[in-house]
Amino acid sequence: MINNTVSTAIILDTRRAKKDGTFPLKLRLTFHRKQKYYGTGLSLTAEDYDKVMGDRPRNDYKQLRLQLTSIEEKAWEVIRNLSPFSFQAFEKQYNSKKHDIRDVFAAFQAYIDKLDADGRAGTAYSYSASLTSFKAFVSRKKLPFDEITVEFLEGYEKWMLNQDKTLTTVGIYLRNLRAIYNQAIRESVVPQAQYPFGKHKYQIPAGRNVKKALTMEEIEKIFSYPAPKGSTEERSRDLWMFSYFCNGINLKDIALLKYKNVEGDMLSFIRAKTERTNRQNQKAITAFLTPQAKAIIKQWGNKPAKPDTYIFPILEKGISPQRELSLIRQATKTVNKYMKRIAADVGIEKNVTTYSARHSFSTVLKRSGASIAFISESLGHSDLKTTENYLDSFEDKMKREYANLLIPKSDKEV
Repeated sequence: MINNTVSTAIILDTRRAKKDGTFPLKLRLTFHRKQKYYGTGLSLTAEDYDKVMGDRPRNDYKQLRLQLTSIEEKAWEVIRNLSPFSFQAFEKQYNSKKHDIRDVFAAFQAYIDKLDADGRAGTAYSYSASLTSFKAFVSRKKLPFDEITVEFLEGYEKWMLNQDKTLTTVGIYLRNLRAIYNQAIRESVVPQAQYPFGKHKYQIPAGRNVKKALTMEEIEKIFSYPAPKGSTEERSRDLWMFSYFCNGINLKDIALLKYKNVEGDMLSFIRAKTERTNRQNQKAITAFLTPQAKAIIKQWGNKPAKPDTYIFPILEKGISPQRELSLIRQATKTVNKYMKRIAADVGIEKNVTTYSARHSFSTVLKRSGASIAFISESLGHSDLKTTENYLDSFEDKMKREYANLLIPKSDKEV
């Protein structure tokens, strides 16, 4: 951005690389041919920087681009109010500038910045996506909290559905908005009486996603699938099976596993999803390593098997939270891509994803007679209700058999 005397730019400071191979992203101000640089708290590789600043950044790169644009816009809010401009005056206001506490978008951005500073890249990504959606809905730069009414929320839901967005996506974005609103109430920005969520007001929709666990017959087809030796297809199948064998461990937790998590026949880990939220009650999940799971580690694990080495070559040591998120998302995308192909090849009509492995693990245990309490502990759930929601209903074939039991004998011959 530029005016007659001051220009701004987001640049990659390549003068000194960090230990993880990335370079700091900085805000550069130029005034009367003099330049000064200000940290953004973010860093990227040269390759990722080119993708972020390219003509059409996508996915994670698009979210980072929006974040960097927001940083530059914040600087310009200060610059426009300075007459005359000086670096000293800019720094004083820029470093102390608080977001407009009455503005929903500013509150969102402040929270996203905090998440990034805390290294919570995944959650920051979710809130950034929500913010982008709400900005598109209202088509203006600010949204006062007192405009968040039941009618506003109903209108947003209808608008999202008209764009073919799922109720699951609507629910995620609105739960993030509710969290921001609750924070505003705690900070006395808005009164509790204005709260638009809850019973007899607006209730956030739950996704209507039908959960389909695989049957043992279908799992056997995947396990026996003849993928080319050493191929990405074989690796994707094996990571899916590893998840299934090891308590439905998700791909992020697989990526974070280190050899020190293995003791003999047991694998012990703490879910990344609950590591921050349940700090006072951290409980490790313990999974028995079957010979098949051990074989997957042997084939695809990093060598040598040192205690502090990642088991699987998905992540690298010392990388930024943003880079970690990007690598895990790419690994998930790759596994899902090949599992879709494998499912089609063996005649499975269900949508087989990394999530299916976790859901199939729990449902197979249920059908085998395992208690809900045991399944809940295996999954790392904090309460039984969460586990009950996870478990699938019986297959359609079994439903048909049970339904036939209800038909009077005299009518079955018809």
